[in-house]
Amino acid sequence: MKKRWIGAALLGILTAAEAGGSFYFYRRTMKRSRVSTERTMKMAGTDWEQYFPIIEERRKRMLSRPHEEIYVESFDGLKLHGTWFPAKEGEKEITKAVICFHGYSSCGMNDYVGLSDYYMRNGYSMLIVDERAHGKSQGEYVGFGCLDRKDALKWIDWVCARCGGQVQIVLHGISMGAATVLMTTGLPLPPQVKGVISDCAFTSPKEVFTHVLRSMYHLPAFPMIQISDFVNRKKAGYGLDECNAAREVRKAKVPALLIHGSADTFVPCRMCEDIYENYASDKRKLIIEGAAHAESYYKDMGAYENAMNEFLGGIVS
Repeated sequence: MKKRWIGAALLGILTAAEAGGSFYFYRRTMKRSRVSTERTMKMAGTDWEQYFPIIEERRKRMLSRPHEEIYVESFDGLKLHGTWFPAKEGEKEITKAVICFHGYSSCGMNDYVGLSDYYMRNGYSMLIVDERAHGKSQGEYVGFGCLDRKDALKWIDWVCARCGGQVQIVLHGISMGAATVLMTTGLPLPPQVKGVISDCAFTSPKEVFTHVLRSMYHLPAFPMIQISDFVNRKKAGYGLDECNAAREVRKAKVPALLIHGSADTFVPCRMCEDIYENYASDKRKLIIEGAAHAESYYKDMGAYENAMNEFLGGIVS
C-alpha cells in the first residue's frame, strides 16, 4: 500500500513538473511580454556583429528616403503597423511593390535594412510590416504565420488601394515571415500578387518547436508540444500544426523562390526541401553554403541578388 502511494505521489510530481515546464515554454515562446529578441538571436547562433557596418550604412540610406507610418486593422480587430517607402514621389506611377514580413521576435525595420538597397535600386516601393505581437503592431500572442497569413491579405489590399490595380506585388519573408508568405499562397490571392520569396522558412510552429526542444534543450517534445497546442488553441485561437507551410503550398498558384542557409541549425534546411517538394506552382531554390539562420543575404549577396534578378525578371515587368 505504501509503495503504491509513493508511486502515485511520484507520478503526480512528474505530471505537475511536465505541466509546469510546458506552460513555462509556452509563455516564453508565444506571449508577447515574454518573447526575447536576445534569446532568439542566441539560439539562432548567427554572428551579426560582422555585418553591423554595412547594416548601419544601409539603415541611414534607407531612412533618408521619404517614408510614412501606416496602420490597418486585422481580421480580429488588432491595429497592425507598417512603414511605407514609395519608389517615386507620384504614387500613381508605382507599378512594383514588395511587402516584407520579418522573423520571430524581430520587427520589419530591423530585418529589411540590407534588402532595402536591392529593392529601392530596382524601383520597388516597399511596405515593411510589423507582424502581430511584434514592433508597433498590437497583439498579445504570436501568430507564427498561421494568423499572420490572414493579416497579409489586409496588407495586400492596402497596397492595391494605394497604388491602383496595375501594381505588381511580391511578398518577401524571412524566417517566421517566410512561413507567413508561404502559408499565404494557400489562400485566394488577387492577380496583383505575382510571386513570393521565402528566406529560411519553417514548416509549422509544431515542427520547429519540436526541433528546438530536441536539438537545443535536449528535451522530448511529448507532452510539451501537446500541452502547448491545447493552450494555444484556447489563448491564441489556432493549433500549432493547424497551418503548415509544406501543406499550404500544395495549393499555391504563384511562383516562389525558396532560399535557405546550409548551416542553419535553428530552422534546419530539410524544412526548405520539404516545402520545395510540395510547392505546387513554379519554383526555384537557392541554398547558400555555410549560411546560418537568416544570414543568407549577407553571406553571399551576389548569389542572393542574382537569384532574385532571375526570379523577379520572370514575373514582374
